[in-house]
Amino acid sequence: MSQGSDEIIIVDDDPAVRDALSVVFSLEGFHVTSFGDGQSLLAAARARTPSCIILDVHMPGRSGLDILRELNAQDYAAPIFIISGQGDIPMAVDAIKNGALDFIEKPFRGSDVVGRVEAAIEARERRREAGSRSDVLGLAFQGRESLTPREREVLAQIAAGASNKEAGRQLGISPRTIEVHRARIMEKLGAKNAADLVRIVMSETRGH
Repeated sequence: MSQGSDEIIIVDDDPAVRDALSVVFSLEGFHVTSFGDGQSLLAAARARTPSCIILDVHMPGRSGLDILRELNAQDYAAPIFIISGQGDIPMAVDAIKNGALDFIEKPFRGSDVVGRVEAAIEARERRREAGSRSDVLGLAFQGRESLTPREREVLAQIAAGASNKEAGRQLGISPRTIEVHRARIMEKLGAKNAADLVRIVMSETRGH
């Protein structure tokens, strides 16, 4: 159960979606702030850091992708979930590349969204407590600088032998999103498969 001080910011131009999510999160003890546009979110998110942001990808004016870029979501301290329709998978993948933690597909059940957000918040706390104990995160290998902090976390899970499902559980994101990161990491490092990826990381580090 979450503390009342935990703030969830919900951004969606559809009042029905905002109301539905506000109700389920409030019942779980979260403090909910909701906005109908991205500009209001930007002002709030720069003034304070909530526990989580839930952002619709389709909004009038600035899209969710625009907001992610302006917020510099790759380095933002709170997890950001994107809400997308079923036809928006390529857009959701773009959102992940731009720093969103994961995406939530419409139609969704409020209780499922709460569960995923709580898992993401808990995973972030675990990582904060663990620091950068993972060997891979601290290793120097060719191409490391091209990876985002989240891609390095996913790489650490892959190098430890975790499946997509296990890695997702550790990081608080869906296996499908792990797959998006894995493909992007392999592309950046020039790896053909997961085994090749581990070989690149480990052989490079032994040379340092």
